[in-house]
Amino acid sequence: MLAPRLQALMPSLRRLGRTGAFWTSASVLALVLWSSGAPSVLYPIYAQKWELSSAVVTLVFASYQLALIVVLPLFGNLSDQFGRRLVMIWGVALIAASAIVFAIAPNVAFLFLGRVLQGAGSGLAMGAATASLVENNMTGNSRLASSLATVSTAAGLTLALVFSGVLARFAPMPLFWSYILLLALTVIAIITLALTPHDRPTHTHRWRPQAPRLLPELRLSFSIATLSVALAYCAGAIFLSLGAHMIGQFAGTSDAALAGLLLGCSSATIGVTGLFLSRLRPHVSLLVGTLLTIVSLALMAAAAAFGSIGLFLAWCIVGGVAYSFTFTGGLGVINQAAPVRHRGSTLCLLYLVAYTLQAATAIGMGALATASTLGTAVGVAAATITGFCLVVLVLSFVDARARRRKSKSSTSQVERVEHSPCPQAPN
Repeated sequence: MLAPRLQALMPSLRRLGRTGAFWTSASVLALVLWSSGAPSVLYPIYAQKWELSSAVVTLVFASYQLALIVVLPLFGNLSDQFGRRLVMIWGVALIAASAIVFAIAPNVAFLFLGRVLQGAGSGLAMGAATASLVENNMTGNSRLASSLATVSTAAGLTLALVFSGVLARFAPMPLFWSYILLLALTVIAIITLALTPHDRPTHTHRWRPQAPRLLPELRLSFSIATLSVALAYCAGAIFLSLGAHMIGQFAGTSDAALAGLLLGCSSATIGVTGLFLSRLRPHVSLLVGTLLTIVSLALMAAAAAFGSIGLFLAWCIVGGVAYSFTFTGGLGVINQAAPVRHRGSTLCLLYLVAYTLQAATAIGMGALATASTLGTAVGVAAATITGFCLVVLVLSFVDARARRRKSKSSTSQVERVEHSPCPQAPN
């Protein structure tokens, strides 16, 4: 009796169409960041339980990015070939497997395996979901996709941090229930994706692993966009890998619920800020975010130097605003520049570079914190990321001059055409 009813229901559910695909893609982006942030509040518990150093904890964190670095060059063009929907399903299935591995983890080796599965799944799902947002946007506002990507990822991360902290603090088996919740969400996401329309391209070639290819005309836009997203990700690496440790040091507490709420303030700020960025030009958003990143890094260094929980909270809020501006601006720049046929692979290449820099930040900070102090590691990271900010500002200045020259050239050509004499018909 139930099976015929489900079969009868499927066609009506498939009428979600492009609007359904749009919002489902946004939920997949939220799920990707949920999976990435789920272990963050729990790292101090793992460290205490298995006597892990800061270097080991950040290596566990960076396993996610290292998996992405392997997956993206090999499979970055999958969604261009097989469609965004199918590749998102594959990615979410790997995230589901990672949740099971984390839930049953008896030792640190399982944490590495879980993070690798998360990274592989995110590598498949993230580029496909971002491209799907752009292609299924029916509102006429071309900037909405980038803004919604920021809001979705922020919402997923915020909920992961808060729920993980609360479950670890008040539920039995603190290292179990957070991942069971994640597993349930992946099942819901797969079912929803299965109900959205097929989007596989009609004309395709035989697929083979291929490194993401960058069109020559996109090099400057790609560099600016990628470094902008990387700024957000590098700051996020500090926040997610060592943020709970910093709270423990500044507040003198191991309360996972408090850590989750404080860390959640930053990601919540990212989402709230993202709501107001859909009508802001990408290049403006990128510049504002870069300048705010410099301010947030100064607050982070001050929080580490003075051991102040108040400065830490200020860093969370300002850093969240900066993340939203830089991430939204970077995605907006590349979404405007990249043609549809190459958008999936171009976005995968962007994520590849950004995650490589994020992994380097996390591993470097962990090594410094283990070899010296957490404060020293934070200071070095702040100085290094500030250098990236200056590079972004210089490239943005060069790009602005190039766009002005191009605009003047186009205007001059139009004026010449308008004022040129009309050719006479032959006698």
